[in-house]
Amino acid sequence: MPEIQVNNTKLFYVKEGNGEETVFFSHGLLWSHKMFREQIDFLKIKYTVIAYDHRGQGKSQVSEGNYDMDLLTLDALALIDALVGKPVHFVGLSMGGFVGMRLAARYPGRIKSLILMETSEQPEPKENLLKYKLLNAIVRWFGVIPPVAKSVMKIMFAKSWLENPENKESFDYWMQELKSNHKSIAKSVEAVIYRKGVEEEIKKIICPTLIIVGDEDVATTPEKARFIQKSIPNSKMHLLHGAGHSSSIEKPDEINRLLSDWLAVH
Repeated sequence: MPEIQVNNTKLFYVKEGNGEETVFFSHGLLWSHKMFREQIDFLKIKYTVIAYDHRGQGKSQVSEGNYDMDLLTLDALALIDALVGKPVHFVGLSMGGFVGMRLAARYPGRIKSLILMETSEQPEPKENLLKYKLLNAIVRWFGVIPPVAKSVMKIMFAKSWLENPENKESFDYWMQELKSNHKSIAKSVEAVIYRKGVEEEIKKIICPTLIIVGDEDVATTPEKARFIQKSIPNSKMHLLHGAGHSSSIEKPDEINRLLSDWLAVH
């Protein structure tokens, strides 16, 4: 299992393919690189594909101290420099998008193009904080117990996806992945819910940027994607029908097509 020591922690990653250009995947909160497995398998034919687990999530080390988006951004920067050494196409979903926007704004030389999925440049809305803080307090004491997992699944996936009986096997798999998080995941949750906004900072992003959002995303709504699109000069937005906050899982074929088309011209 490939691991690399960066910024006083060990990060797990997978690397597939031998293409000249590298696609770099950064996952959402409570998940791991696994949420991009369909994209990795699809893109590795033409590209080098790297997907990693944020510190404290997946198979990466739970490091000491608190986490914030600046630290996670430095983790991604160190990984790109160590594993690639040249600009990458950075794909960030939700939490990974928070990292991607900061990377592209602060270190433009490392990002060839940016793909943002189900994310926001704003702080967590105040109306969500109480609910998320309560859920996180339960997780800190008891872990991701079934009642918490059920509530979170409704945030992570589109209502139409959850109600489709054809998705039962996938639902069961991702429910188990969610419940497998340790109590320490609370540190990563805090990094997300207490994040600072980067509304002004993302106006500095110069690389081509694709913004993808599901029309059923209740965590980072299409309205938030439109704010990003208005702020990043060289950007375009795609609204994905029937997808929620985990579009790489819910609509893998459509995400693969969008990424393939984007990468072919960038």
